[in-house]
Formats: sequence, C-alpha cells, structure tokens
Amino acid sequence: MTTPDLRRLEQFVAAMEEPTLAAAAARLHVSQQALSAALRQLERELGTLLFTRSGRRLAPTASARTLYEGAPAVLAGARRLAARAREAGAERERPFVVGRSPAVTADEAFVLLEPLIARAVPVSITVREVFPSAVADELYDGTLDLMLRRGVALPDRLAGATLTYHPLRVALHRDHPLAGRARLALAELASSPIVVWAPPHTSFYTDFLVAQCRRAGFEPDLVVNRVQGTPPDTAVLAAPQAAAFVTGPVGARFEGRVAVRELDDAPQVPVQALWLPHTTDPLRAELLAAYPPA
Repeated sequence: MTTPDLRRLEQFVAAMEEPTLAAAAARLHVSQQALSAALRQLERELGTLLFTRSGRRLAPTASARTLYEGAPAVLAGARRLAARAREAGAERERPFVVGRSPAVTADEAFVLLEPLIARAVPVSITVREVFPSAVADELYDGTLDLMLRRGVALPDRLAGATLTYHPLRVALHRDHPLAGRARLALAELASSPIVVWAPPHTSFYTDFLVAQCRRAGFEPDLVVNRVQGTPPDTAVLAAPQAAAFVTGPVGARFEGRVAVRELDDAPQVPVQALWLPHTTDPLRAELLAAYPPA
C-alpha cells in the first residue's frame, strides 16, 4: 500500500463532492474515463474499495468517508505551503491576514496581536471582519491565515486554541432604567430583552450568553440585532429598552448615549484562534507562544 499523491487526492475529493462522475470530471477538466481510471488506481494504492458504482453515480464506502474527513485539509495545506514558498522568494512580503468575528472588536484584535505587532522584526498584518459562515472557506482557500472568534469547541475540519478570556459586561441605552448603576448583577437584566447577533443554536456566542442568563435564574427574551458589522455597544441604540452583552471597556460610549457597566461575578468569555489543520506558520506559532495554555 502506498500514500496517494496530491493529484489523485484532488480527484478523489472532486468525486466525493460532485453528484456524478461526469460532473467531477468536468470540474477537473479531464475525461470521465481518465477520472474513473485514477480512482481505481487510488483504490489499488490504498488497498481498499472507495466507491461502489452504479452507472455514472458513485456511492462512497466507509473507507471513502474516512479518507474524505482529512483529504480537503491536506490539499489546502499543500496549496498553502506552496504559496508560502513562492512568497518567500517574492520581493514584497505578503501580509499576515487575521479575521475577527463580529463578537471580537477591532480594539480587542489589536491587543491580542500585540505580540506580533511589537516584535523586533516588523511584519505586515491585515485584520478584517469575517462572518462565521465564511470562516472555514477563507481558511481553506488561503484568504485568511488565522481567525479570532468567541468559542471553545472546534468547528469541523479546523484546528484551534483558546488564547485568553475577557470579562463579560453589559451595554445599556442611557434611557434604560438600570443605566445609572455603576455595576449590576446578571439577574437584574431578567426584565430586559437581550440583544444577540445570531439566533440560538447557530452561534457559540449566543448559546454562551443564553447559558449565562439561565445560570442567573432567568430565560432571556432574545432580540436578534438587525445591524451587523458595527461595534457591539451600538445594539442598544436601535433597541433602547434592551441590554447587550459586550467585552469592551466600562464607561460612556457614543457621546454618552450608551453606558457600559460591570457585572458582578462576570462570566469570562473565551477568545479562540482558528487555523487550517496540518499546516505550520512561524507567525502563528509565535502568537500562540505568547498565550500559553492555562
């Protein structure tokens, strides 16, 4: 049994992802006969049946599904390694591109990246907002080198680590009955709608916030924010009767229209870094070394 080469692995992935052998062949710009022969060769190399065939359709076996669990990441890692080799010989250095979810502010991203920003040998860094639905695709196609988000569990087919934790705080409109308080207990928000940025069960952060409310003894009345991509504190400007959980600094925001207040026994919200598995990156390694596991 031998290890399949990358070209054969790419052909296998296409066969797994397309509805018919003809569609997979068209995607790869090869003939159907050539693709069929390549897949049979791959089966011989691995010593196992990958597909059962019925006309033009392929039905993956358990072996094929197991191979597919890691094949896209291996291919993406190989492409990223080749790109890095080309970049190493280029006159102009490619920036280290970091995505941040809407739950991680630009200010927080800057602080998290300070170990790279302050390094002795300067490096070009680009930080931009990326919505959760696009994270995996952008890491796999090499658009992103690293992703910062609120989370703990790893998404499928990605690698990651928790960098640090931020204390949860609450943002209130200045007209909110609790805005005059210096600090609040979480349970005091039971009568206020809670603004979130995604519905429950579609976002770790939303589920985390709901869990904190339940631990405080109440079921939150959730309102999904209609404006995406702006600072989290702005949520209460459109919903003055509501409260929004944030991780930004305490104090007045937006010309005093928003008050950010401390919470008693504030829950700690994790910040997670995600990256493409089976890859190495010296800048990523340097950043992770600055946040050793607790």
